This record gives sequence, structure tokens and C-alpha cells, in this order.
Amino acid sequence: MTQNLTDFAKERGVKYFMISFTDLFGFQRAKLVPACAIADMQKDGAGFAGFATWLDMTPAHPDMLGVPDPSSVIQLPWKKDVAWVAADCVMEDKQVNQAPRVVLKKQAKEATELGLYVKTGVECEFFLITPDGTAISDTFDQAAKPCYDQQALMRRYDVIAEISDYMLELGWGAYQNDHEDANGQFEMNWNFDDCLTTADRHSFFKFMTRSVAEKHGLRATFMPKPFLGLTGSGCHAHISVWDKTGKTNMFYDPADEIGMSKQGYHFLGGIMKHAEALSAITNPTVNSYKRINAPRTTSGATWAPNSVTWTGNNRTHMVRVPGKGRFELRLPDGAANPYLLQAVIIAAGLDGIRSKADPGKRLDIDMYQLGHTVKDAPRLPLNLLDALRNLDADTSLKAALGNEFADAYIKLKTGEWNYFASHLTQWERDHTLDC
Repeated sequence: MTQNLTDFAKERGVKYFMISFTDLFGFQRAKLVPACAIADMQKDGAGFAGFATWLDMTPAHPDMLGVPDPSSVIQLPWKKDVAWVAADCVMEDKQVNQAPRVVLKKQAKEATELGLYVKTGVECEFFLITPDGTAISDTFDQAAKPCYDQQALMRRYDVIAEISDYMLELGWGAYQNDHEDANGQFEMNWNFDDCLTTADRHSFFKFMTRSVAEKHGLRATFMPKPFLGLTGSGCHAHISVWDKTGKTNMFYDPADEIGMSKQGYHFLGGIMKHAEALSAITNPTVNSYKRINAPRTTSGATWAPNSVTWTGNNRTHMVRVPGKGRFELRLPDGAANPYLLQAVIIAAGLDGIRSKADPGKRLDIDMYQLGHTVKDAPRLPLNLLDALRNLDADTSLKAALGNEFADAYIKLKTGEWNYFASHLTQWERDHTLDC
């Protein structure tokens, strides 16, 4: 673990540090600090005006300080004289409770106090598009079923391989890359780890992917549904919980049919119990609901859920259990805030453990073909406003996440919805002009 950022700079030839934090809307904010000044910043933090970002603050608030966490420091593989370091937000010597990384660290601590250690992994999907954002960047990528398209993958080899090489260099354990189910869409995978490490890497991965794409004259987008008719970009999360040593999987029971312990079922029960509310965080934009409520795509499937159901190794449900001792939440999308995604999963899961929540009946049907036969499964929200209302009504989840955070998030996101709703769309003109 790096303790002294000044020494890190001297050893690595780093000239500048990007002291970075992520706001409530998932935007990454940073100060570029010369290495000669990093000692003071490591002690006192870099100053920010919180109101200038998506945090629930006013211009009258005092300086918010981004205090770098030296254990997170990453030297940019593509620009070695710069290092990125995640920061925790502090104001007047107190943690900013609405800051996403602070929210996650609180949840990780809650788990630790129960003797649990949460490990997670994420599957990041994204599109490589033209710089103006209007089309996919590869005009030859037109197959009806483009998933795993070898030729299309190799046409973007320079971008994908460069990012993968960097992950290998950083020791993330990158292990596979593929062309995904939509034209122009890719997914890259690296090893799972503790929840905070995964969130920091997820945050850095989005920054790195955009940077490398720009270097190659392209644009990378994690927008959930940038093109109608094509599969949207998910961010599936794989979750397992271990003992405090990190060596014994507390979700694993070899005697269970699918290898899940009672504690694992209770954690899953918490996810199922709070699904309609946590979607406001796992699917945080207006566009998110174009993905989870999408009609059939050109490839034949959306690969996204629209009901609160779980299963074994079956990709048509919100949660699947692909292997013993872990499960995959398929609800989140590419817009999910890396820190809040982990935080809300842990908050819901721990509530499930405490309340011994029942995940309900396991369904092994094809939800795309037979979902209409399931009458008692809750439907996921149709839009962001419904999701926010669900979150606001879920008092136990709000309390678990912290009411200060929850109130700030709901307030700002409701403002975003209201801004969207104030716009006149072409659809309205096409369908109501002659009413």
C-alpha cells in the first residue's frame, strides 16, 4: 500500500496527480496537482466548490476538500507523468455524507462489523462511436447477430488491446474482451476484488476507456441505450460475501442444489426486496429505462430484465446464479455510479441478512418467452421518476444508505427528471399535433 504520494512520485517519475472524486450523477471531478505540492494535498486535501458539481450544496457552503486515498493511486499507463488518485470528500473536518465514495466506505464498514467482507466484479459494456455521437464508429459492423464477431473485434484491436494491456500492466487480472450483442459494442473483464477496489477500478476504467478512445479519434460511451433497436449497455455485478479474512466464501454451501448458503439466500432476498427502489441507483438516468423496458432488439433479445425474478444459470432474469457461492445482478447499466452501485447492493443485501429476507421462488423459465405467465413478480420501474418515488418510499433502504445521501440524491435526480419532462419532443409533435 502506498503511504506517501511524494515518494510515489519520485520513484515513478510522476509530475502531476489528478485528485479525483465522483459526484452523485457519476461525473468525475479532478484537480491537477504538481507533485511538489502533493504532500500538503495528501494531508489537507484539494479544494473544490461542491455546488459547482452534482452535489446538493449551495454557493454559500465552505470549501469541500478532496483528500486523496493513497491506496488507490494509479499511474496513467498512457501518460506516465500523471497519476490518478481517488479522493474522499471532507468539509469542515467532517466527511461529506452524500459523497458516493464515502457512502460506499460506510457500507463496507457495516459489512465488516458483521464479520463480512464483500467481493464484487463488474462487466463493463460500452460503445465505440463517432466523435459527434451520432453513429457507431465501424461502418462495416452491421451483422444482425454481432455478438463475439471476430472480424469486428479485430477492426477495433488497437483500442481494445491497448486498454487490456494497461489493465494487465496495472495488475487487475484482465482475462477476456469481446464484441458484444450490439453493433459497435464491447465488453472487457478483469478480476473481482473487494468492493472499494472494484469501485475505484470501475471509475478509472471509464476514464481510461474514454481517454484511449479519444486518442484513436473515437468516442466511448457507457450510455445505457444510445441506439434504438440495438442492445443496451449493462454493467452486470457479480457478488459474493466472505469472512473477515477474505478466504472463506460465506455464500457457499456444497449441500445446496445451486451451492448457495442460507446467508447468501438472505442477501439475495434483500436485493429482491429492494429491487424496485435500488433501480433508481443502478439505473440512474432517463435513458436507463429505454434499456430495461426495451422491445426486442435486432439481435433477438434485450439481455435486460423488466421483472424482479431470480434463477439459476439463466440470463433472462434480473438475478442469476451462474456458479456456486455467488450471484449476478443483471439490472445495472453503464451509467451506474461505480461507488453507489456497490453501496446500494451492500445496503440491500445486509438488510436482507439482518431481516432474514426470503428471495422468493426460483424461476427457471425463459422470461423472454414465458414471462407473461408469471403473475406475482413485481415489475421494474417504467421510468426514472417511478424509480425515484420507489426509493423515496423505501425508508429502510434510505436509512441504510444514509438519509442525508438519499435525500440529496432524490432531490437532484428529481430535478433532472423535471428538466427532461419540460422538453418538447418530436414524438409529441408526430402524435398529438392534430389532436
